[in-house]
Amino acid sequence: MKGPDRITRFKGSKRNARRDTVWLFGLHAVRHALSNPAREKLRLVLTKNALDRLSDVVTESGIEPEIVDARKFPAPLDPASVHQGAALEAKPLDWGALENLLPDHCSLVVLCLDRVTDPHNVGAILRSAEVFGASAVVAPLRHSAPETGALAKSASGALERLPYIRVRNLASALEHLRLREFFLIGLDGEADVTLDDALAKAPRRIALVLGAEGQGLRVKTRTACDRLARIGAVGGFDSLNVSNASAVALYAAAQRRTASLDNEN
Repeated sequence: MKGPDRITRFKGSKRNARRDTVWLFGLHAVRHALSNPAREKLRLVLTKNALDRLSDVVTESGIEPEIVDARKFPAPLDPASVHQGAALEAKPLDWGALENLLPDHCSLVVLCLDRVTDPHNVGAILRSAEVFGASAVVAPLRHSAPETGALAKSASGALERLPYIRVRNLASALEHLRLREFFLIGLDGEADVTLDDALAKAPRRIALVLGAEGQGLRVKTRTACDRLARIGAVGGFDSLNVSNASAVALYAAAQRRTASLDNEN
């Protein structure tokens, strides 16, 4: 019995090891991952054309690439993946605990996502969060988009630089942010006040909380927020997808933050 048991455990450990890595693909995603010293890189698969375009970062990364035929690309990717001849197997990033990423006594914006599962939306959100100066994007460990090649490609490098923190309990994370003097604003299309009004009365540390399309914020998440606000719409159509709503909200928060700093000076 010991022999088969050992074989079963060995196969199980190999499956777990595969789950503990992620295949990143696409020229931009692979370039930024290779440039990230915090990213543990395991296997690099490139076509000759991709190597020509990434030669500078490949040399600096120190990883030896496998040069392959584009027609027989060996990386285990979804057939629909637009890999552009570049794929990197790596360990997921470990940003550590949320509390260690938020220094005290300074103006900050954090974005919290309630069950946003589409990796393309989350990737786009990470790009907007980086552009508008957010400190982190927080999402629940379950029922949210994990770190995948599709998410990294949509993020176009932002995944390597902006903390994407997945927590066991979003409500507990929101309470932790409140204890760290964050004002929690939940985005809700039916809210009585606009986001601009909510931001005008908010303190310097803000957490913007957005829910999945269709479902929106869950009841428990809504209850955890200090204020619910809507994005003001000029026309009759007032619905944005979550990535667009995040970009608008982050821009509004960045403008408010800039105005506050100008007033202090």
